[in-house]
Amino acid sequence: MKPDPGSHVNSGPMDTPALEVVDLVKRYGSTTAVTGLSFTARQGAVTALLGPNGAGKTSTIEICEGFRRADGGHVRVLGLDPITDAGALKPRVGVMPQSGGVPTGARTAEWLRLMASFHSDPIDPDLLLERLGLTSAGRTPFRRLSGGQQQRLSLACAVVGRPEIVFLDEPTAGLDPQARMATWDLVKALRAAGVAVILTTHHMEEAERLADHVVIIDHGAVVVEGTPAELTEGRREVRFTTASPIDTESLLQALPEGSAVSTTPSGDRHECAVSTEDPHALGPEFLATVTAWCASAGVLAEDLRLRARTLEDVFLETTGRELRD
Repeated sequence: MKPDPGSHVNSGPMDTPALEVVDLVKRYGSTTAVTGLSFTARQGAVTALLGPNGAGKTSTIEICEGFRRADGGHVRVLGLDPITDAGALKPRVGVMPQSGGVPTGARTAEWLRLMASFHSDPIDPDLLLERLGLTSAGRTPFRRLSGGQQQRLSLACAVVGRPEIVFLDEPTAGLDPQARMATWDLVKALRAAGVAVILTTHHMEEAERLADHVVIIDHGAVVVEGTPAELTEGRREVRFTTASPIDTESLLQALPEGSAVSTTPSGDRHECAVSTEDPHALGPEFLATVTAWCASAGVLAEDLRLRARTLEDVFLETTGRELRD
């Protein structure tokens, strides 16, 4: 039997934002981590908050969860202030911290049943354990669980009380493919039941598969937002690798107007991306132009492939490719 993790959710009118962040500012001494950040999250939808390390995601989420105070702007969770209305909000909000938050000696099933006892209409803990593949670890202390099992128990604790909004921080970090799929299925079930899911992740495939709305932030501000389809539409590209750098200006001159060429070192190889904003132009003639140029320039194009723009492409284009501390 499969649990319905979001039944009996009563979040009010579906056009009312489950989360509203307006002109949010957070400072740490002389450093401004969040600089006028604004976005909303709908009920019955998955909103992915993405950004590189140091972009302001953690500060923003901790303010939304009521763990930190903002220095400017305001946040409303289910229409309430997460600090002054904390007592009213706590039964309605689920939080999954990346670090677990479970006592090391607590046994898996006992701890989840304890969490369920704090709620008036919880999901059956045994069903939730089954769904997340934790039944066999029911008597295992938290410290003896694998990293992936600890992640799944934290997720179970976040949703066992049937929250109206749930904050998931890297929910599939360290999970194997089977556990990742089970987690994704649970997130989809929450959304179908009308729960607002706020997801932070560094896995762009996860965000692209799960999110109804994506907010990419950097340096404490929104740089782009929209549905995954909106953010990735239009541009498609041909990719190939070469043994040495190519003359990008020469290749660009051979291509139709509106094309772009970029190269990226990859080990001892160079990856070339040739793109166009017109998906209809990316057909046999476009491919023939690229391969003809390679032949005339004496370039051996290896691993030639056609691909659509991905959310990872958008992320790197908007936040840069440099490593962050």
